[in-house]
Formats: sequence, C-alpha cells, structure tokens
Amino acid sequence: MLSRRKFLQGLLGVTLAGLVTSSYGVFVEAAYRLRVQRWQIRPARWTAGPLTIAVVSDLHMCDPWVPLKRLQQVVRQTNALRPDLIVMLGDIPAGHRFVSREVPVAKVAAALAELKAPLGLYAILGNHDWWHDTAAQARGAGPNLVGEALRAAGIPVLENDVVKVGQGAGAFWLAGLADQLAFVEGHGLFRGLDDLPGTLAKLTDDAPAILLAHEPDIFPKVPDRVALTLSGHTHGGQVRIMGYSPVVPSDYGNRYAYGPVRETGRDLVVSGGIGCSIVPLRLGMPPEITLIELA
Repeated sequence: MLSRRKFLQGLLGVTLAGLVTSSYGVFVEAAYRLRVQRWQIRPARWTAGPLTIAVVSDLHMCDPWVPLKRLQQVVRQTNALRPDLIVMLGDIPAGHRFVSREVPVAKVAAALAELKAPLGLYAILGNHDWWHDTAAQARGAGPNLVGEALRAAGIPVLENDVVKVGQGAGAFWLAGLADQLAFVEGHGLFRGLDDLPGTLAKLTDDAPAILLAHEPDIFPKVPDRVALTLSGHTHGGQVRIMGYSPVVPSDYGNRYAYGPVRETGRDLVVSGGIGCSIVPLRLGMPPEITLIELA
C-alpha cells in the first residue's frame, strides 16, 4: 500500500517536474532559442525552377520576450541564409498580457527593412496587427497602423493583391491574402477582409503562384492554380509533444498546426513563428525561421 509519505513525495516530484518544465518553456525556449527549420517541397504546379524562401512570422514583439535586440538577431540570421525571397506573414504586436514594454511598430518596421534578398521582401498582415489597432477596430476598416509602418519603411504589404516576381522562365506570382479574422465582432465572431477569388483573379498569366495567408484555415478553399500556400498564426500550437499540439488556434485542430501539408495535390507550409500569444510559453516548438526550398 502506498504510504502517505511516499504519496506526498511523489506529488512533490511531479509538481517540481512541472515547474522545471514550465520554467524552461517560458524562460529558455520562448525567450532564447532560435532554430532554422528547413523544408524541401516539390509542388506539382511549380515550374519556375529552384527557389529558396525564408519565412519570418508571428513576431509578437514585446519586452522581455521578443525585444528589438531579438528581432535584430532574427534579421541577421535570416540574411545569413541567403534566401532568394523573404516573406513576413504577419502578427507584429504582442499577443499576450505578460508584457513589460511594447516595442514601437516603427522601430520594428525599420529593423525588418534590413532583411535583404535578391527577389525582395514582402509582407502580409495578421489578426493581431488588426486587433492591436483600436482605431481600426472602431472604424471597422483600415488603414492599419502596422501596415502603414511597414509601407513607410519600404516593405510592400500585399492585401488581396498580387505581384509578379522574377523574370523569364523563373517568374512567378506572389499573392497576399488580407487577414481572415481582422475585426472582432463579439461573442467569438470575427469579420475578415480576405478575398481569395478576387485576389487570384488578378493573376494574368499561367506562371506558378505562391499564396501568403496568415491563417492556414483558408487552405481547403485554395484551388490547385496555387502551387504553394504559406501560413503562420498557429505557432505550431506553441506546445508540441511527439508531433501533437494540445491547443491550436484553428478550426481544423492539428490538421494545419505546423509544417508541410499535402492534400489533393496541393501544398501548404505552416511556420512555427517567433513569438507567443495567450502566454509566453513554448515547449517542443522553439521559435524558428522557416526556410523552404522549392524544386
């Protein structure tokens, strides 16, 4: 029979293990680790030749978790990878209350403008870029403070818009979708600004297309005209154990939580991102720069 003393010792051990694990997730993995996660993708519709894309997503800038110094590290490491193209997939403001100081968005935009790639740097906006803008929420419309700061720093922001990138046989379309959860309507309801059919209607030739969409939940609606969809938003669940995340901000749960997904011949890659939302905790899902190699 288990004695009271052994029971209390076991309970204390479990409690201490939980505290150590939580402390590691908060103070080490969330705040200090940074990995480069590489994926090699061969989309069926990709005909533009080899391409390397660096994805920076979900910064959730704030002190002490993702301060400006941390972003500068991300920028240096991304540039050192020498990608052909860099995309920023939204969510610059912090997504939780455990913040000692916010980082001015103009300083974030200036730091991001140091990202350099031969085919350029492009951005889209995420839900927190809209939710953090109380004036835009009150209006129920743009302009958006984060978007304006990025544009002022010389970073193109694609909102239901497309741009032709590259030349000749290596040319392709980059399409950016506006956010799907931009406005908080209350009672768990949101109104998006996304217009997938209108965005894809702007493709004027048959060059392959890459779609940037902050939330991956749009993926079932993406036609096979799009060679690859790139998303963020989920942070891989922030906690990921043996390929499973207990909590994922997606109507599809773990289906689009993280990494490469192939469905009916269509390809999606979901970045784990840099920062945190709800709580500043990452466990088994360290902050990452996502590097995608297209063949």
